[in-house]
Amino acid sequence: MIDRVDRLEEALANFITSVGIEFNKVYNSQLRTEAELRAFKEEMRLYRERAEADTRAFQEEMREFKDEMRAFKDEMRAYKEENRRQTREMNRQWGDLANKLGTLVEDLVYPSLPRIIRDTLGREILDLGVCRKRRLADGRVKEFDAVAVTADLVGLNSTKATLISADVDRFVADIAAFREFLPEYGALPVVGILATLAVEESVLNYAEKAGFLVLAVGDEVMEVKNRPGFEPKRW
Repeated sequence: MIDRVDRLEEALANFITSVGIEFNKVYNSQLRTEAELRAFKEEMRLYRERAEADTRAFQEEMREFKDEMRAFKDEMRAYKEENRRQTREMNRQWGDLANKLGTLVEDLVYPSLPRIIRDTLGREILDLGVCRKRRLADGRVKEFDAVAVTADLVGLNSTKATLISADVDRFVADIAAFREFLPEYGALPVVGILATLAVEESVLNYAEKAGFLVLAVGDEVMEVKNRPGFEPKRW
């Protein structure tokens, strides 16, 4: 009987010891899992912080880059505007000099007419002459500043250093006389082209109403000053 009790006590002690060992294993395993989880959470927190810091740094770099690009564009815009201003000023000075020398048509208008007639009227010049003078049998003499002949029309130019409304009226009379003095072009319609160094808006409007193209000094030596879409009259 005593032996059985001893064996039971021993078995109970062994059971308790075994349970304690397993409990400790489970407990320690749980502790390790929680520690690993905390470590993982800490790593994730640090990763997020680094990622957020990198994102902020990248955004700041992009903001600085955009500011630099904006400043560069402003500088380029200012440079282009200044370059255009200097070009216009140079062309005006050249126009003033040409006017003083009496060569305004030859120096400014003549080189520009092929481009202007091509861009504005869509035609190529076949014959271009300046200071076309013709004397009639009755002794009358007429000189035209520039005559640009294309396949199906004639561009007739009158150039004035300062264009006024009276010049527009006189040009109407010049066009009326054109076919009498140059009858070889009688079958072709005529487009009137007034050219000047600078044109006032009121004179430009008056010339447009008469149906004339108006040229003045600009970025490309001489440029068309008519409003966009203006269609010159065929005389």
